[in-house]
Parts: sequence; C-alpha cells; structure tokens
Amino acid sequence: MKALILAGGFGTRLRPLSCTRPKLLFPIANRPLLDLIIERLAKNGVEEVILAVNFMAERLEAVFGKTRYGVTLHYSRDKPPKRETPNSQKSLGTGGPIRQAEKLLGKEEPFFVLNGDILADVDYSEILEAHQSYDATATLALHRVEDPSRFGVVKLTKENRIEAFVEKPKKNTPSNQVNAGIYVLEPDIFQYIQAGKRCSIEREVFPKLAEERKLFGHEIKGLWVDVGKPADYIKANALWLAARSKDGRSTKISALRGTKIKENVAIGSGVQFGEISIIGPNVSVGKEVRVGNRVHIENSVIFPHTTISDYSTIKGAVLGEHVTLGRNVRIEEGCLVGDYVTIQDNTTLSQNVKVCPSKKVDERTTTSQCIV
Repeated sequence: MKALILAGGFGTRLRPLSCTRPKLLFPIANRPLLDLIIERLAKNGVEEVILAVNFMAERLEAVFGKTRYGVTLHYSRDKPPKRETPNSQKSLGTGGPIRQAEKLLGKEEPFFVLNGDILADVDYSEILEAHQSYDATATLALHRVEDPSRFGVVKLTKENRIEAFVEKPKKNTPSNQVNAGIYVLEPDIFQYIQAGKRCSIEREVFPKLAEERKLFGHEIKGLWVDVGKPADYIKANALWLAARSKDGRSTKISALRGTKIKENVAIGSGVQFGEISIIGPNVSVGKEVRVGNRVHIENSVIFPHTTISDYSTIKGAVLGEHVTLGRNVRIEEGCLVGDYVTIQDNTTLSQNVKVCPSKKVDERTTTSQCIV
C-alpha cells in the first residue's frame, strides 16, 4: 500500500516560524509532525510514502532521507505550471501533485492521500476497508466539528455516498461532517486531473465525483486537528501530550530545585531548569533549552536551543529556535516568536504579536502586529 502526503504548503498562517522551516517539521511533543504521520502509516501497513514537496523541500529530505519506520520514502517535486517561472513558488494546488506523482503511485491499486497539516490518531486500514466495500473512485475520511465553515462540508446518504461537497461554506452548511484531509483514491482519479496544471481536488474534482455518484465518506472519531493556525497548533500539541499520558507514555520528570512540572509536558534532552519555576500544563520544551529561576510556562511550545531568563512568563505562545528572552519578559497568548529573536529585559508582547526572525525587541507591544 502507498500513501501520498501533500507536503508542499507554505504555512502562511504560521509565519514567521514557517519562514525558516516547512510546516511538517513543526514539533508536536518534540517530534516533527511528519514523523508522527509516517509512524502511524507504517503501523497500518503502508510500505511506501511519496512526499509531494515544494517549499523547503531540501529541508524535509535532509531530515527524513529515504526511509523511516521501515517505510520507503520518495520525493515528488511540486513543479510550477509552464506559464510560471521556476522561482514563483506557486504550487499545483491539492490535485496537481497527485497527478504529478502518477508514476510513483502506479495504477494497480488504491492509495492514500493525506493533507500534511493534519494531526490524527487514525486507523487507516479501517478507511481502506470501508472504501473497498463501496463502488467508489474516492472515499473521504470525515470528522464532526463544531465550526464546519473552515472546511469542506459533505451531505451524506444512508449508504455513505456523498451527495454534495461544499468547500468552506459561508452559510447554510449541509452538515457538521467535514473533509478530514485523508482520502483513499482509485487510480481512476488521474483522469480527473490535467497534467502540469494547478488543480484543487476539493473544488474541482470532488464535486464532479459527487455528481457521478462515485464519492463516498467514512466517519472517523478520536483525535483530529488541523494545525494550520497558531491556536490549532498549540491545541494539537496539548491533545497529543494528553494522548501520550493516557497511553502511559508521558514524560516522567522530577522537580528540580523547587521547580514544578505540571502534566502534560514533553521535555527534550539537555534542558536545564533554574529554581522555583512552573512548567505546564500542556508544554513542550525542545532540546538544550535553558530556563531560569521563577519562570512560568504554560500551554506553549518552545523550540530547541532557546534561553528563557529569570522571572519570565510565557502563556499560549510559540517560541522558535535560538530565541533569547531577557529577565522579566512576558509573552501572551497567540504570540509567535521567530528564530534567533532577542527580547530584552522587562518587555511584554501582548496577544497575537508576531516577531520575525533575528529581530531585537526592547519595547512593550500592546497591539496585535508583526514586528519586522
């Protein structure tokens, strides 16, 4: 069995952190998102994974190489259409990369296609089994959400056939069952996608299949998060930490010199803590991070090699690699701090402030803005 992972997105909503790394290398509990996806596929019998790459493709290939968890990895470059320049960085959408990888995927059996920005604890073999019971060209994994307006929404018959597919409806949503970004596709799908052209499989292909009665759905339950937005990325980290804890795999860390570690947390190798700090709940701290005295971190993700000085507070934020926080710094919810940023003593970043890589910040920022 083969799987194609759509890994060419630019991660615009996660900038400035995505300016220096592809979204699939963002850590969840200190492991790259892509690592978690491939591990799950391997456990479900997938033997080959094709990564449809574009933005920072070299970074992905350098980290993952040619095999992972016994799965053979291939890289399919998401080349721009002929009318665009090689440096335009415009992608082939969500459908074009599938046609681009036609030779790697083959025409002998169905295959999985996954959106790379989805964190899910999914039984892929169950979705495949459901697909094989239908007369389907495509079977979509479906998930129920409270706000379906952000996703592709389906109208489903009792036989699990999708009658209508509406991408990101603004009103009058047909249901709260949404496209979970996980598909089983027959090789027939290549006939619906023109080679070398940009194509949205959600807007151009799935509605056609629905009209032809060849589109089916299978509801999945359990952990499922779209990590495309900062708040969702932090939520995904928290949910994965909680799942690890339920599975008995939570990180056991003893309190250091009065420092309290609240569940659930993930602490990387070589992390150093000062005295009387509070770490957690829902915190991931990458390797070689240095935390000073009386620091408070909660509901946040700290990338590796960052230094957090005494009396600082971080709540609901993400700090990139090699960030340096001075004493008595406060980082509030929704803030994204890029790599190699220095934030000087007694500075506060209010909600939703974004700081671009390598900047120095020495003034209180009280409004949502991007510091460039």
